[in-house]
Amino acid sequence: MLILLVAVTTLGGTAYGQTPVAHVNTQKVLDTMPSRKSAMTELENFERRAVKELQETQQQLQADYEKLQREKATMSPTAYKFEEERLMKKSQEFQTRQQELDQQIQILSQDLNAPILDMVQKAVAKVCKAEKISYVIDESSLLYSGGRDITDLVVKEVLVLEKEKEAAAVKESN
Repeated sequence: MLILLVAVTTLGGTAYGQTPVAHVNTQKVLDTMPSRKSAMTELENFERRAVKELQETQQQLQADYEKLQREKATMSPTAYKFEEERLMKKSQEFQTRQQELDQQIQILSQDLNAPILDMVQKAVAKVCKAEKISYVIDESSLLYSGGRDITDLVVKEVLVLEKEKEAAAVKESN
């Protein structure tokens, strides 16, 4: 019985030892990718234009409201009510536009990041296959990091994949 217990423990330890686990710092990988930097710039430019549009609209609404308040004493109650309703409608349109821009930012972010994340996953898969790694955990979710760090290998692989993608795009455009 004791021999069986030792054999099971030894085999269990061997099986566990043959299941390589590694970790990768995905944020570091993303930060090294030119396509990620380009995507972030495009997203930031879109957000900047959206914020500018919203600020200009909000300032115009504020100016119109202040003007209405100044002219209130010289307006008939009916005219004041019509102007107030017009401003409320503009305010609702502003809120709708704000929601539309928020949604557009989310969609653009997803569209820009999907191929980048796909490329990272392909790079991790290639490294895992080459290094015979069974499991990879992102460092951001680790409680303890004593295993093998493959971040640098993934960075190298993702940069190779980016160059291949860029070369294919250039070839396709010619």
